[in-house]
Amino acid sequence: MMEATSDLKQEHQQKIKQVFAEAAKVVVGQEYMLNRLLIGLFTNGHILLEGVPGLAKTLTVNTLARILHLDFKRIQFTPDLLPADLIGTMIYNQQASKFEVKKGPVFANLILADEVNRSPAKVQSALLEAMQEKQVTIGETTFPLDKPFLVLATQNPVDQEGTYPLPEAQVDRFMMKVYVDYPSKEAELEIMRRMANMSFDSTINTLLTKEDIFQIRNEINQVSISEALEKYIIELVFATRQPKEYGLNQEAQYIQFGVSPRASINLNLAAKATAFFDGRDFVLPEDIKEVAPDVFNHRLILNYEAEADGVKARDIVRAILQKVPINT
Repeated sequence: MMEATSDLKQEHQQKIKQVFAEAAKVVVGQEYMLNRLLIGLFTNGHILLEGVPGLAKTLTVNTLARILHLDFKRIQFTPDLLPADLIGTMIYNQQASKFEVKKGPVFANLILADEVNRSPAKVQSALLEAMQEKQVTIGETTFPLDKPFLVLATQNPVDQEGTYPLPEAQVDRFMMKVYVDYPSKEAELEIMRRMANMSFDSTINTLLTKEDIFQIRNEINQVSISEALEKYIIELVFATRQPKEYGLNQEAQYIQFGVSPRASINLNLAAKATAFFDGRDFVLPEDIKEVAPDVFNHRLILNYEAEADGVKARDIVRAILQKVPINT
């Protein structure tokens, strides 16, 4: 029985590699973003993507939904969007003389909340409540959301006009914040050739079912992490809260608040998923270091001095990873 389970696990790990190859038929050079989206999906976490428009954020999410055969909805956030536009509302049926529930687009497996920082706080709160509770109340009835349920929110950098930045406490609900950068010259050349060809065929195959996703979640849950590495995660977290105790005197002047306990939970989960993707059933220090910036960068709150000196959260996380030792 154990051998059959092992074979199934290897099959799943092979299929995850195929997901990247399949997505590459449509999306060029976004393996990093795709990797983070899959980590979120397989560990039940939500992902925040930040980058300027036109970097294939929407295309990548849409492609992933097609490969995984998941119900996909895209919601364009605008300043006049209402919570009812998101979760649904009660509509009066004249023929039946009663109110009926009309469910909103949040009832899907993959939700792309496009430009989430373009909507006011009450709409953002409605989305974040659905993310956290995995259920929505319309009228007097509470409806559970579909499983799996994953929110991928995109936001333009906050220095653009007409935005409502997500409050720190709400951003914390996202497992990771992933910065999507411009493609390389080679990748952009390939994008131009592909997208300028109006007869480009974007046919892709479905590789995983919902059952596969739930099984992969169980397999990732079984990935082992040593006590030394569990303690290492805690040390990294505490280095953001008490930087001077870790010899981070330079960085301490820029940190206003360290990361929340959600950081340690999500770092553990993301490291396990990374190990699983690499075909291992145990976590290495490199797995933790690879995902730490994406788990920490939106939870680390910097002060005005950091902004004045051009210091980013990623710079602080890099320094922490260099300074904090692994005690085996």
